[in-house]
Amino acid sequence: MSRLFGSGGVAVLAGVWAELTDLVLPAECAGCRGERLPLRQGACPGCAAALRALRPTPVRPSPAPPGLPRCVALGSYQGALRESILAYKERGRHGLARPLGRLLAEVVAEAAGERRPVLLVPVPATARAARARHGDHLRRLTRHAAARLRAAGWPVAVAHPLRALPRPDSATLDSTGRAAAARDAFRLRTGRSGRVRRGAAGRAVVLLDDIVTTGVTLAAVARRLETAGIPVYAAAVLAATVRRSRA
Repeated sequence: MSRLFGSGGVAVLAGVWAELTDLVLPAECAGCRGERLPLRQGACPGCAAALRALRPTPVRPSPAPPGLPRCVALGSYQGALRESILAYKERGRHGLARPLGRLLAEVVAEAAGERRPVLLVPVPATARAARARHGDHLRRLTRHAAARLRAAGWPVAVAHPLRALPRPDSATLDSTGRAAAARDAFRLRTGRSGRVRRGAAGRAVVLLDDIVTTGVTLAAVARRLETAGIPVYAAAVLAATVRRSRA
């Protein structure tokens, strides 16, 4: 059962991927990269079904970094979900922001636990990443997630209290390097902390990110907010990386 829309949530999730055709039909499916397939919301029927089948569940990296809030993910970072995220972030498929953002709303609802006032705080992108992707991809996802939640009757506010400092690409770092890079990667925007603290009063603060791997980025953001008197209730992400042991 969907926490967002009650017993009708499964049908609503189905509608997320079936309600409209991409304005400009891409050449391939976002989920499997198959060509010459019927596409709706950028996904072929098989990948759309795989995405519809996902249900938000709690996740926890092991070991979890200090300060990591409770995390909920839509699914594992593999298959159609992984390919859809990559198509959105790295291959310029900005039209996927709407369906992915609306699926992220389901994760927020699960993370919140019940219908309550929430404050959504997306992890900010560095200026370099925003330039490379023609905008902050999480801001776009957050906008669509917030709209979906409001349509379901949730009192939702969005805040951007942090800025991201330049740092190495996390894909090139091991877990120790990620932790070091994340430790001082975020700063409070001048004059924002008091306003956000007042806006957070009576709301569950939920951090948003696309992928959780080691959890160090979410932990760093949570610690930065909490030092400003803004306690974090939970984190909601689209995907959690599957950790594989080495032989």
